[in-house]
Amino acid sequence: MSSVIAVVDYGMGNLRSVHKALEHVVADGQRIVVSSEAQEISAAERVVFPGQGAAQDCMKQLQDLKLDEVVLHAAHEKPFLGICMGMQVLMAHSEENQGINCLNLFAGDVRAFADKKLSAQMQSLKIPHMGWNEVTQKQPHPLWRGIKDNSRFYFVHSYYVAPDDESLLAGSTDYGIEFASVIARDNIFAAQFHPEKSARDGLQLLENFCRWNGQA
Repeated sequence: MSSVIAVVDYGMGNLRSVHKALEHVVADGQRIVVSSEAQEISAAERVVFPGQGAAQDCMKQLQDLKLDEVVLHAAHEKPFLGICMGMQVLMAHSEENQGINCLNLFAGDVRAFADKKLSAQMQSLKIPHMGWNEVTQKQPHPLWRGIKDNSRFYFVHSYYVAPDDESLLAGSTDYGIEFASVIARDNIFAAQFHPEKSARDGLQLLENFCRWNGQA
């Protein structure tokens, strides 16, 4: 019987590139499904929660498809990988779209690089933060296996995660400020960058996820 890795399809994000990247690294006996079906996602052994776009649209799509609770249950129960917007909406609240409540899995906010308080740091930098940047590993984790500290990954985002609990921080990146580019706890690993667009190190991270048992 095959082991299923479900990629959550809520109508946002480049699911094809995530799917294709995972297909390159799956272990024998594993298969990838891209699904918006609650039952199929719930039955999977591992869940990937990708996304791009706006937090408000993301939350509306999740709620309209009745996938918000499915995602939360998966995040509590099995190896779970959040990517980009799939990381941000795990927080309690986002400043995007004049403020939007998110899934509230972790306490903390999603903040704008364009915040007036950051104007001095950001004045010479373009927003969105787009392109390759280094990730400093802040704690050991199985998903870092085979990836050197300060390796470069591909980013596209205008908002960043600011968790209340500093122990969540698994990776940080500098872009005018040092921000949380990876958070992790128990069976959850979530990254602001796109591993599916991050060449060898991105594929290594996805391969590590496919073989991860959900224990940090």
